[in-house]
Amino acid sequence: MANLTMKILREHLIQGELSRGREIKIRIDQTLTQDSTGTMVYLQLEALGIRKIKTALSVAYIDHNTLQTGFENADDHRFIQSAARKYGLYFSKAGGGICHQVHLERFAVPGTSLLGSDSHTPTGGAMGALAMGAGGLDVAVAMATGTYDMKVPGVMAVNLKGKLPAWVGGKDVILKILSDLSVKGGVGYILEYRGEGLGSLSLTDRATIANMGAELGATSSIFPSDEVTLAYLLRQGRGGDYRPLAADEGAEYDAEITIDLDGLEPLVALPHSPDRVARVKDHPLKVDQVAIGSCTNSSYGDLMMVAKILKGKRVHPDVSLVISPGSAGVLRALSDSGALSDLIGAGARILESACGPCIGMGQAPPSGGISLRTFNRNFKGRSGTLDAEVYLLGPAAAAVSAVTGRLTDPRTLGEMPRVAYPEVFAGGEEYLIPPVESSEPVTLIMGVNIKPFPRGGPLEDTLVKTVLLKVGDHITTDDIMPSTAALLPFRSNIPRLSEYCFKSQCPDFAARASAMAGGFVVGGENYGQGSSREHAALVPLHLGVRAVIARSYARIHRSNLINSGIVPLEFVNPEDYQALGEGDELEMTGLRQALEAGGIIEVTNLSRREKLACRFTGSPRETRTLLLGGTINRLRSEKDENL
Repeated sequence: MANLTMKILREHLIQGELSRGREIKIRIDQTLTQDSTGTMVYLQLEALGIRKIKTALSVAYIDHNTLQTGFENADDHRFIQSAARKYGLYFSKAGGGICHQVHLERFAVPGTSLLGSDSHTPTGGAMGALAMGAGGLDVAVAMATGTYDMKVPGVMAVNLKGKLPAWVGGKDVILKILSDLSVKGGVGYILEYRGEGLGSLSLTDRATIANMGAELGATSSIFPSDEVTLAYLLRQGRGGDYRPLAADEGAEYDAEITIDLDGLEPLVALPHSPDRVARVKDHPLKVDQVAIGSCTNSSYGDLMMVAKILKGKRVHPDVSLVISPGSAGVLRALSDSGALSDLIGAGARILESACGPCIGMGQAPPSGGISLRTFNRNFKGRSGTLDAEVYLLGPAAAAVSAVTGRLTDPRTLGEMPRVAYPEVFAGGEEYLIPPVESSEPVTLIMGVNIKPFPRGGPLEDTLVKTVLLKVGDHITTDDIMPSTAALLPFRSNIPRLSEYCFKSQCPDFAARASAMAGGFVVGGENYGQGSSREHAALVPLHLGVRAVIARSYARIHRSNLINSGIVPLEFVNPEDYQALGEGDELEMTGLRQALEAGGIIEVTNLSRREKLACRFTGSPRETRTLLLGGTINRLRSEKDENL
């Protein structure tokens, strides 16, 4: 009796055994990239030397770096479009919408596999797809070979009892799960949703939940494909893509939790972590800014609810309300229904259909400000204002709070409005450029801001380096490589970005790394959580970081380190974390042999005259990747027949 996850994995299995913890190779049907990661992906695809991609469908989205204050972003977009033309990809122009929302509307298909260079790619799990985020190089390899190497995860059943009460939505469900499991509670698992409560969740509620499974550290999240899925596909004019999918009766799981939907109420995540969850009604704080949208809550249903709440009302004089529709299709439907007029009439600022404030691209709150956001992350400084306090919540609570000027429970409004959906949504294709067969070779258009990405060399057998930086638990990829409106234009310029590496943790990190000719970084639990951005590995590589020693790693960042040739080591005794300090000189000898043997790596702290033990637990493929200095080096040395 198979669960849904294992059914899809079995359908896509190319190599290996479907046993938890084993490495397997699966077929990838679809990929997606966005422009914050896309330039690196297509530079890496070029470095692999392929002529044609081997996925059934791949899409390059422009949705992150849409603010064009200089030539850099526009040049990157032109480069990505030329790569889409060269390799036969769909290209989604700026303004077309956020990759996850648009992919759900136009391309996601039940039972398919999707790999994206964005950590929130699991949004597609709402459609019954096996959708996973990965580093850009993994996505480039997937396009080049049609395959992806991964460890078989555990599958956690999330049993949904009862039905959603009025004024409670998908955001409240996932915040409840985050409060129960924490930001590392999903590590090593795919969350599979089941139970009677599924019927009360719209497909976009499911998308919000699947999207924010990334905040649990989960490999992915998946829902069955059922009548709700069919209704959504029919409204998108894609009824032919429907395929019913569910777990077998009596399917087995590695872990199980139960959520009582009947008992849920509007929830909010407090600064500065998505798992610091409380009840909205317990925190009536004064608000400076409200931001509604992002890939979690920018669907037609979400924004129609907001419009109904705001109709005939005015945004509080002390509040700035900004709204980012998830796609051009959503924006057009809001316009056709008259809801856009209601939003504007209330005093909302309508932003373009893009990631915008969620990625730090504009709309930074005032200094010391309180910002309520329907987004998925509220890490310190991610909003663009270091001392701002960002709260995460659902769109109904956000809309009511924009009117009252205080964090307000939407249940105070009384009866919840009903949202009617169009029979068929119009458009969105105006921003999509399909692949075109061409007999003429296509030249990539590369602006002057696009610099080569760093490539590692073979791993040395002995490393004697200094601990450049020691950080605590739950360090995010935002902490390692900040992503702000000022820095996003340089995502394809690693040397320029390197000046800002670990800036919030250690303002002189880049200078320190340069003076020491590189070194080591020491981390705590869940090192590298958050965004999939491989810049958090490529930039340290450029600065000469050869290894990270941490208590544990977030899945995608660990893969990105290996892909780049940086060794991710773990303490054998977690208490040894306390025995290392910044400035300590460490020696590792016999490193290559220890990696190949899968044994213990002895680390000598020359500064303190102490020894400690570390280990690398990885597959033969990962070990060979590190020995050769990264994935591109390995693939080119092996002359992979799939390339």
